[in-house]
Amino acid sequence: MIASRREASGSPAAAGVPGTPEPSDAPDSLEPPDTAARSGHPGAGPEHDVEIRTSYRRFGGFSTRVLEAGPRPVERPAGRRFRRRSDERRARTPRLVLLHGYCDSADTWRPVLTELARAGVAAVAVDLPGSGEASALRSGAILPQLDVFTAAVAADQSALGGVVLAGNSLGGTMALRAAQNPSLPLAGVASIAAPGLSDSWLVRGVARNPLARLATSLPLPVPRFLVRSVAEQVVPRLLYADSANAAAEHVERFVELFPDFKSTGERLNQAARLVTELDDAYELDRIALPLLVVTCGRDRLVNADSGERLHSLVPHSRLLVRQDWGHCPQLDDPHGLTQALHYFAGSALSELPRSANRSARSRPLSGAVG
Repeated sequence: MIASRREASGSPAAAGVPGTPEPSDAPDSLEPPDTAARSGHPGAGPEHDVEIRTSYRRFGGFSTRVLEAGPRPVERPAGRRFRRRSDERRARTPRLVLLHGYCDSADTWRPVLTELARAGVAAVAVDLPGSGEASALRSGAILPQLDVFTAAVAADQSALGGVVLAGNSLGGTMALRAAQNPSLPLAGVASIAAPGLSDSWLVRGVARNPLARLATSLPLPVPRFLVRSVAEQVVPRLLYADSANAAAEHVERFVELFPDFKSTGERLNQAARLVTELDDAYELDRIALPLLVVTCGRDRLVNADSGERLHSLVPHSRLLVRQDWGHCPQLDDPHGLTQALHYFAGSALSELPRSANRSARSRPLSGAVG
């Protein structure tokens, strides 16, 4: 068990900037040894110096957009002997699959994709069904639909590397639910600020107090500019540790989801359904994979003790506490989060026995890919 607690302070390490670890932290640190040179963060060029490739795929019956960065997949060599060796190397090469949160999209991971590409790590981010450019969710329960989609993505990506699934918020929930399924070809899972274990009054209120949702369903003459103005003020405060550091392009993505009063009501109603489903979302005793739990001290949607509770319920998990991060650390500190994910992915793959790796990857996933 590795527990790493990073308290907010004025030190470079607490701010997510690479530095020399304190001796007392060294044995349990989740930070990789000096990744600054590999990631290019400081003194790196602008984000556009890294290629982020866009494609459109279909998984589990849903069409979606895929953002990919890092080394391109290598063709399998000819010959059974060479293919076997190549498959073993590929299985031990980390491939991060990134899942976003509710009302978000794969674009939230662009800063992390850039950092991973500079570090030479392959990674993909996908739009979850009902979000971004993915096809809409169907009627009925939401989480089972996302389970099928996530399983299909994991099965597809496992042919290209050792899949480490990382998710933020709702994506963190989907990562945990995937970890509960032993048939999925996963090497490890990272859950970042996953809801459903200890949520803020704001999240609980969405499901348990219907008055706000009822108000937004009424045909009230609320001007669009007013709805947008409120969203522009609220969104940065909910997602970032410090709203003053919010990037305009990321805030705009969320604001566009609330163009009018009716749309706001529809989003709130869907969020209420999700919160209700979270009551029975987890069977944590089924998780045997390496698990990294990331909890954020300045999260206004998921209480900081949520991660500690999850860590206690999955004793073999590793805990990373960052008091200076908000609900979306991929926006607050992409470099610091990339370091943690990169190091965790490497350690998770190193723990996977060769025989177990081959058997897990050869297990069929009937119906997963649509």
